[in-house]
Amino acid sequence: MTEDKEVDTVKLISADGHEFIVAKKCALVSGTIKSMLSGPGAFTEQQSGEISFREISTPILEKVIEYFYYKIKYTNTTNEIPEFPIPPEIALELLMAANFLDA
Repeated sequence: MTEDKEVDTVKLISADGHEFIVAKKCALVSGTIKSMLSGPGAFTEQQSGEISFREISTPILEKVIEYFYYKIKYTNTTNEIPEFPIPPEIALELLMAANFLDA
């Protein structure tokens, strides 16, 4: 694989050090991630394809990633969209992460 080739996955790393390999098109649901990966700045994340979130725990980042895939799957669908399940015990922390990630 050449370095010029567009990478189609991104590695998202939680505060606990857990690594998630995510399809880039799904990760770009997040405005923050989109800016880090394709913005005009020289973010190191653009070169490495890795983003560390020191403030987001593994279970919260996992739920956020589930939402990214849910959003891509049901965008522009004509079928009935099922409710995205959010356990009440993580709702506040998930809301704060979603706010930070602009998702």
